[in-house]
Amino acid sequence: MSLTRRDFARQSAITGAGVALAGTVGALATAPNALASTESEDGAKDGHGNGHDGPAHSHGGVGYGPLLPDPDGILALPAGFSYRIVTYSGRTKLESGEFTPSNHDGTATFDGPRGATLLVNNHELAGPRANWPHPVPLTEGLVYDPAASGGCTVVEVRGEHVAEWVGIAGTATNCAGGHTPWGTWLTCEETEDKAGVNGMTKDHGYVFEVDPSDRRANRAPKPVKALGRYAHEAVVVDPRRGHLYLTEDAAGPNGSLYRWTPPHGFRHGRGKLRTLADDAGVLQAFKCFDSGGRFVDDLARATRTGTVYGVDWVDVPDRDAKSLSVRKQFADGQVTRARKLEGMWWGDGGTYIVSSYAREESPGRHDGQVWFYDPGRRTLTLKVLIGINPDPSVDGAFDSPDNITVSPYGGLVIAEDGSGVQHLFGATDSGRTYPVARNELNIGTAEAPSYSEFTGVTFSPDGKTLYANIQEPGIMLAITGPWKRQKRG
Repeated sequence: MSLTRRDFARQSAITGAGVALAGTVGALATAPNALASTESEDGAKDGHGNGHDGPAHSHGGVGYGPLLPDPDGILALPAGFSYRIVTYSGRTKLESGEFTPSNHDGTATFDGPRGATLLVNNHELAGPRANWPHPVPLTEGLVYDPAASGGCTVVEVRGEHVAEWVGIAGTATNCAGGHTPWGTWLTCEETEDKAGVNGMTKDHGYVFEVDPSDRRANRAPKPVKALGRYAHEAVVVDPRRGHLYLTEDAAGPNGSLYRWTPPHGFRHGRGKLRTLADDAGVLQAFKCFDSGGRFVDDLARATRTGTVYGVDWVDVPDRDAKSLSVRKQFADGQVTRARKLEGMWWGDGGTYIVSSYAREESPGRHDGQVWFYDPGRRTLTLKVLIGINPDPSVDGAFDSPDNITVSPYGGLVIAEDGSGVQHLFGATDSGRTYPVARNELNIGTAEAPSYSEFTGVTFSPDGKTLYANIQEPGIMLAITGPWKRQKRG
């Protein structure tokens, strides 16, 4: 049943401008620019929102303190924390002898055999294989399109031992993706290349399922065409209702958020998605409206945290985009859009959704939003709004969130993908933010330093290790230390 504009307006009037409809998932920010400030462990900050040493405040205990420079020039961490390099493109090798592929992206962890941790790691490699010195190897039986350079690797960590092998090859621009409740990984192609474009021999822009625990299940890769063909970014699964939610990172026009509803009688499970017919279920794009019943064309119009929109869903006419990109099949006024829809993570009974930034192509500008969609209430609530960072080259403020995970210690941990300094940073339920790590690997020059984005932020199943990637050249890191429950602040 759809949530009509009239219903939402009536409920919003009863509950006070709609904010109460968000339930009790916890506001992650209380004011614009909330994530443009950083908090050190003592809770003190200077007038520019930059953490510094100082006397303890009553809201102390947020975060882990200032980041300490790394003598090895890779990762700055708080005191008491350490990191380990798990894989490094061009240095570590797969079981088959080839080097670890480059451009690490979305990652998830799974319980492995005999106490091991399994990770599936996307490799965001676009276009022909000749473009990359370390593409995903074309392992026999695991190749979708032999012309494509991307794919996934599976990494097994058991103590000091690390093994890595190919999960899928011959896919393109594998970006954020997402894990499933049944223990598999959904890898998403962030491209719309068709056969004959960029040297491809097959159409791309699909979602594929990868099983980290069963290598045989990954043979003869088959795209899940029921989920549509477009510039996929991330995907989450509603474990109660069976819906899949998918973000689209595209412009001209901006992309949208999609929901796939399974066909009647379908039961999720390992390998079940690949058995679906290409037109199985219903794929829809979201359509938002405010408490007054007014259509919202773009999420960038929201300028206050706590903003709540009602959500309806509109059927996608041609999910395989045979002649026209999915997002272009909707006229103005039919669906809501957003620039740089990026990472998602299921938690608190719904999904957190990142819009990394908005610029001239949007009706408003920002350096990041995090939304929460509550499927039971059919509402979308703005939890985090990041104001424009005036100087990303200066350490202190955060901007351009991308991959995201819900932390077992409360709140979120977010990977930064902006210009200038790059961080992993945390956000408590009340909006306090704090640095977790800083990328110190300069891939530019001394005169013009450049730092790659962080990707693939995810905790181990036991919550003791935070895994994250430096996308270029492609480094998977395992971070350990005195994790603690974060106060609301």
